Amino acid sequence: MALSDRSRESLLPSFLYASSSARSFAATPSRLSVPVPAPAPAAAGAGGGVPFTIQAPKEKIELYSPAFYAACTAGGIASCGLTHMAVTPLDLVKCNMQIDPAKYKSISSGFGVLLKEQGARGFFRGWVPTLLGYSAQGACKFGFYEFFKKYYSDIAGPEYAQKYKTLIYLAGSASAEVIADVALCPFEAVKVRVQTQPGFARGLSDGLPKFVRSEGALGLYKGLVPLWGRQIPYTMMKFASFETIVELIYKHAVPVPKSECSKLTQLGISFAGGYIAGVFCAIVSHPADNLVSFLNNAKGATVGDAVKKFGLWGLFTRGLPIRIVMIGTLTGAQWGIYDAFKVMVGLPTTGGVTPAPAEAKLKASA
Repeated sequence: MALSDRSRESLLPSFLYASSSARSFAATPSRLSVPVPAPAPAAAGAGGGVPFTIQAPKEKIELYSPAFYAACTAGGIASCGLTHMAVTPLDLVKCNMQIDPAKYKSISSGFGVLLKEQGARGFFRGWVPTLLGYSAQGACKFGFYEFFKKYYSDIAGPEYAQKYKTLIYLAGSASAEVIADVALCPFEAVKVRVQTQPGFARGLSDGLPKFVRSEGALGLYKGLVPLWGRQIPYTMMKFASFETIVELIYKHAVPVPKSECSKLTQLGISFAGGYIAGVFCAIVSHPADNLVSFLNNAKGATVGDAVKKFGLWGLFTRGLPIRIVMIGTLTGAQWGIYDAFKVMVGLPTTGGVTPAPAEAKLKASA
């Protein structure tokens, strides 16, 4: 039986494609836009009906419009929330290795201890605060990064935006992460307590009120400064190195321009660039990650207590191998999902060879 016309409409969020007459913003000549080709007609199914397909959007999303930032925010939610939830078992072992290295001596023995004491279900303890917290963080991280990157580029002007593009990536990502961590911090505090103190709570629903009763609402933000110390360098490295790596791949490893590459190839490059960037991210942010785990696990603990327990060398190395594996995979998957979402709504993938500004070209030809 043929599906109704309504059931064949795009499954993409309708607010991204409101008709141009209903939009509250008007297109300007200086605003870039990305045209989206109309989908090819689908072949009839075996029963004479039209097979179910997700149609491409019939309208275009204008770059740097409200719909553009909404799409980037939605992509960030899918990117960060799903990937962090998927690696909950690795994160669980990593946190326990940081807090109790005598018991959790290695990755393999850590999984063995958890399996013996808590069963297979224990591997996903704390998945709800992980999913919600990192979804909120991803929304702010990617949405505000695109906003601040454009904002700082406009302040610098075309020539200086090209000349100092890495500084713009760093400033934009740092600004976005300051906001993102305020959204993440309460969930991260509950997550660490649930994962490292068996019996504290089953998850977010009972863990959050118990945490607040114990340490007050402000206790949820006790780890905010160390979280900034972990996440801001991580995010600066994540975005700046990714943009640079992807540009180098397109410039030196791909024989054709990005515009001539298939979408699958572009997404593969996004994943590869993200994985390499993730390795750098793990190394730079690891000392602060140890601090966050320690402070959120022990009531009344201070940074000084953490340094005494870990030692400087331990702050940089304890749990680092598993975090490199986790963050490399995580970051590669995040960029892959984020750019796949952008492609799905008709936007270009992130990064590539940046064309020289018109002013610079004129000077070079003079």
